[in-house]
Amino acid sequence: MAWSSSSSTSQQKHEVFLSFRGEDTRYTFTDHLHATLTRLQIKTYIDYNLQRGDEISSSLLRAIEDAKLSVVVFSQNYGNSKWCLDELVKILECKRSNGQIVLPIFYGIDPSHVRNQSGSYAEAFVEHEKRFKGNINKVQKWREALREAANFSGWDCSVNRMESELVEKIAKDVLEKLNRVYVGDLDQQIAKYEQLAQLQKQYFETIPNLENCHNHRATVKRITDLKMERNIRMLRLSPDMLSHLENSNNNNHFGF
Repeated sequence: MAWSSSSSTSQQKHEVFLSFRGEDTRYTFTDHLHATLTRLQIKTYIDYNLQRGDEISSSLLRAIEDAKLSVVVFSQNYGNSKWCLDELVKILECKRSNGQIVLPIFYGIDPSHVRNQSGSYAEAFVEHEKRFKGNINKVQKWREALREAANFSGWDCSVNRMESELVEKIAKDVLEKLNRVYVGDLDQQIAKYEQLAQLQKQYFETIPNLENCHNHRATVKRITDLKMERNIRMLRLSPDMLSHLENSNNNNHFGF
């Protein structure tokens, strides 16, 4: 869901679905990632419902279907959860049917353990096969889903780096995969400078001296520069393209 728990009757439209094992990462990595995605204005469905039934809910299935991209946080106990595995199967169905993007994240787990159902995943499937011995096809479907998802390009969190840095990079990767550009930081700066310019203008009108005039002009110029930077970011202009545009403008200026 975009903000609230999955028990809400109406959900905001979202772009990203987060699949994760609550007991492993709900209050740590996944919470930090969700906060960063929200800061970047990426509407994300995160399920806060701690009590789950035997079957995946219809509202959760719809949430997966509505997403453009699913982030799957594989952790030590992800494979223990029938609910998580059902989510994963549905996510991969959506990838095949409507091209949903799947981004796997391996948090505290070796990707090969997910791919081959070894380590803690081997232990989980011993229990699954006992519990669902009358429905071996279901267990096999889970195995195939883990194997398929673990082969997608994703993020291995075992790399030695700060988690805050890692979460930021993953969120920016999601932004790129959604073909979105974030300009919220520039919008905030522009709004602050516009407020400052208004105050400076009022102050200059009260005390019209050269220093106050220069201060106001400098602020207006800063607003213009920030708006230009915003436009460049929105247009996704690379340094090479900018250089080409500047050269073209210079040539036109001299009449060539």
